[in-house]
Amino acid sequence: MKRVLVDLLFFTGRKGGMESYVREVYGRIEPEADGLEFIGFASSELAGSDTTWFPGEIVDSGISGEDRIAWARGELFSVARAARRLRADLVHCPANLGPVWSRVPVVLTVHDLLPFRHPEYVPGAYSRILRSMIRVAAHGARRVLTVSAASAGDIVRYLRVPVGRIDVVPLAGQDTDARPPAAPLPRLPRHVLAVGNRMPHKNFPLLLEAIALIPAACRPHLTVTGSHGDDPLAPVVARLDLEAWVSLRGWLSAEELDRLYAESSLIVFPTLFEGFGLPVLEAMSRGCPMVCSDIPVLHEVAGDAAVYVAPQDTAALAATMRRLLDDPAELARRSGQGRERARTFSWARTARHTVASFQRALAER
Repeated sequence: MKRVLVDLLFFTGRKGGMESYVREVYGRIEPEADGLEFIGFASSELAGSDTTWFPGEIVDSGISGEDRIAWARGELFSVARAARRLRADLVHCPANLGPVWSRVPVVLTVHDLLPFRHPEYVPGAYSRILRSMIRVAAHGARRVLTVSAASAGDIVRYLRVPVGRIDVVPLAGQDTDARPPAAPLPRLPRHVLAVGNRMPHKNFPLLLEAIALIPAACRPHLTVTGSHGDDPLAPVVARLDLEAWVSLRGWLSAEELDRLYAESSLIVFPTLFEGFGLPVLEAMSRGCPMVCSDIPVLHEVAGDAAVYVAPQDTAALAATMRRLLDDPAELARRSGQGRERARTFSWARTARHTVASFQRALAER
């Protein structure tokens, strides 16, 4: 039996797409992982929460995932020490960063290279530190997992990792076959939902400007979820005089988010850059019609099921939302196409291919 130490220092219960990734993969990995056992090296926040999804022992690192300095030190040094102490045969670092050096081989998941592709979206000193940490982790890893062909290309280009050391393992949306069907909720007419944090590349100010371009008589209601603390979109809403049409929501539980997806007429994802675009699949798997940015990685994810708009064209986004909301038949058609597209992705397959990467790393010397 080989022991895999899973680096869970980044995860606190409030970390969005990467947290969904690690919970979904490790919630499904046990049937795929013959000959492997797992131990989670967790942040103090995660260790104090419900970790029944993890298929092994959880060790409390005593490190806060909310304290950037403590977390960075933990990634660089504590993970490797824990791997030796706990007699691990392999380390999986699922959140872009890992040890500066490790005697135990490492598989690193790199979701995206935002600090390399768009350093202007990450605060200056923090961007430089992240670039250095990602580069060190990738060069020290025996194998690098990533979530899309677009991200794999960035890893080769910016990190100079050979293609032969990279495993592309796409993510998935909601597993509609794994849970009992809920009673359907009526979709609210002319209700638009956007999901994501407030990093600049999420491009939510442009979405608000597009909403403002739609005449008040037919303007949809917009809900934007995912803020932490004071919402930087609030002044934009006030400037555009959109208080009657826009709801800014904080971090939501899975149940609350499910309800919003079920009630919304249209989901909009106006991002400028993504490594994968998990909210797109999560929305389509729930039958939500999708408008998203016309960038290569989202074509990888959504195929022909989404409606694409240039991510900096405010007028085109406004016109597209208005056209779709005025056409219930088209919304219904897009809903069906989205469900079909989402079914081509599977968390069980993601878990299986993740284990295959682990086995390759263990076999290599």
